[in-house]
Amino acid sequence: MNRTRSTGRSSPLGATPAEGAANFSLYSRAATGVDLLLFDRDDDAVPSRVIRLDPRSQRTYHYWHAQVDGVQPGQLYGYRVHGPANPTHGLRFDPDKLLLDPYGRGVAIPTGYSREAASQPGDNTAAAMKSVVVDPAVYDWHGDLPLRRPASHTIIYEMHVRGFTRHPSSGLSETLRGSYAGLVEKIPYLQQLGVTAVELLPVFQFDSGDAPPGRSNYWGYSPVSFFAPHVAYSSRGTPQGAIDEFRDMVKALHRAGIEVILDVVFNHTAEGNEHGPTLCFRGVDNPTYYMLEGGGERYANYTGCGNTFNANHPVVRRLIVDSLRYWVEHFHVDGFRFDLASILSRDPSGRPLPNPPVLWDIETDPALAGTKLIAEAWDAGGLYQVGSFIGDAWREWNGRFRDNVRDFFRGEPGAVRRIADGMVGSPELYGHKQREAEQSVNFVTCHDGFTLNDLVSYNAKHNEANGEENQDGADDNRSWNCGAEGPTPDPAVQRLRNRQAKNLITATMLSLGTPMLLMGDEMRRTQRGNNNAYCQDNELSWFDWGNVKTHADLHRFVKLLCARRATRDAEHELRRTSIGLRLREAKLQWHGVRLRQPDWGDSSRSIALGGELARERLAFHFILNAYWEPLAFDLPTPGASRWRRWIDTARESPDDIMPWDEAPEVLGDSYPASDHSVVVLFASSEPS
Repeated sequence: MNRTRSTGRSSPLGATPAEGAANFSLYSRAATGVDLLLFDRDDDAVPSRVIRLDPRSQRTYHYWHAQVDGVQPGQLYGYRVHGPANPTHGLRFDPDKLLLDPYGRGVAIPTGYSREAASQPGDNTAAAMKSVVVDPAVYDWHGDLPLRRPASHTIIYEMHVRGFTRHPSSGLSETLRGSYAGLVEKIPYLQQLGVTAVELLPVFQFDSGDAPPGRSNYWGYSPVSFFAPHVAYSSRGTPQGAIDEFRDMVKALHRAGIEVILDVVFNHTAEGNEHGPTLCFRGVDNPTYYMLEGGGERYANYTGCGNTFNANHPVVRRLIVDSLRYWVEHFHVDGFRFDLASILSRDPSGRPLPNPPVLWDIETDPALAGTKLIAEAWDAGGLYQVGSFIGDAWREWNGRFRDNVRDFFRGEPGAVRRIADGMVGSPELYGHKQREAEQSVNFVTCHDGFTLNDLVSYNAKHNEANGEENQDGADDNRSWNCGAEGPTPDPAVQRLRNRQAKNLITATMLSLGTPMLLMGDEMRRTQRGNNNAYCQDNELSWFDWGNVKTHADLHRFVKLLCARRATRDAEHELRRTSIGLRLREAKLQWHGVRLRQPDWGDSSRSIALGGELARERLAFHFILNAYWEPLAFDLPTPGASRWRRWIDTARESPDDIMPWDEAPEVLGDSYPASDHSVVVLFASSEPS
């Protein structure tokens, strides 16, 4: 790597500015030539300078490199890569296409960006995205660092940066709506709600044009860069502005005690299948970056999105780990949720590996130590690893918890045993690992599927607005409309839906594990039955702030649950630790309507759980009644104190949940639990 100033160096990859110049390095094994193009503006059809790299002096191994004088941060650039065009053998070089740098730290989008131009023969320079030279060290963090909050005191709020503040009801200016800066303005809301971490849907630069005609990709699971923040989420509208504004957001969230977890997509890219656009990886080194089939002619599709990233190739492994390090070191993020993470356990031919190198690289990297790692432990190719994901550091989205809680509260036969297992940390899934209960990320709703409101309002998906004749999205929703499909004026149905929403949230928040809430579930955000709103960048998906008042009772209910689930008050840490943490230490006893007589049969629709914490002199009794009639549950004697009613979801607000120190006493030796309700009682001789 000892080269003269003009030839540059093979390391580091990407564009690295230093001393009035920048070093450029690109990996391409099969390329026969590489051109580096510099641009003055993002929509330029003609570059201001073309630097043809000399394969004799500017290629080391498979790395093409050059050091260019006069290049400063903010410089736009791209590559043209020459080589054989032999798609039947996996080689898709096309020197007519301007390519992004796989290690580009910023991305500029021209006004006339065209995904179609990148998919068709011919020069697409004017309509192509360009990479941007960035100096990531130029920022004052004012001492900020990742928070490292314990998992046992974590409540995750899955949210969309744009959707959170884009709605006119947000009260923000047009400039701030839908931006990183707009999210900062709403941090007090997140604090008052009581969540301790936000899990942001993808913020890596993505192709919003990867969607059906006339629609846009809203969710962002269509990446084109693993290092650059999405420019459209910046109120400043420039690549460097997006970088700084994202860091301002992280810094502000940390000041508020809220961690930042990124939903990252390393399983596929926006380039799609063999008919898709050539934006970056396909034209740089197709066989390295993608899993190929049919001798290389077709893309393996374990993602449902047309292609599959070749994550266990050494070069791709390095890119993934370098990306994660970059976001931790230069953006101070606290964790990552890996979309379709099971794909990262497949070898280049698609076979699952017992010890996937990339997953061990991530887990053992010292720069990532202490970072929260969350796996969506399945993929679209049928691999399902919930309960068996590799390693020691990984937490998992518990899809079985979601399904079991939904089944129980809609009255499915045989669901009692399964919800009981989920409430105590899913030992049937995780018991063999001897891991803490927080390995399980418990949720009943997420971006993918029904919102909480729609889960209790629709029996079937209604995705007609997506333009795919309602064929997209999951059919297995395990939902119940409570007696009417969609909106209804029937007050009885509305009351039941509200109760069911509280039941589902209560089960999620009080079960052992790390709870996760979906943005807007606390105020019954609806997508009108659409369970796959990935292409709906409109009021169907956005957070309507007016509903915070419309559904103030549910909003209050969730706030009080969060306040009790986790506390930020270190002075009262031992006495006011989380309900979930207490459950783990408790001596538990299962009950039915009769004490110590749980009904585990398929026809059972109810269960009760009791326990005591001698050290804290606290007893608790949970009652879950999914039966369609009221049931009277016997209560054990709580000792010298009396039972107090904290939660009864069948009661109207504010009696549905009480502040802990205002909970009323319960008289008698039984409790009448209404149909479709959850009751939580406690007895304590300690002050609250």
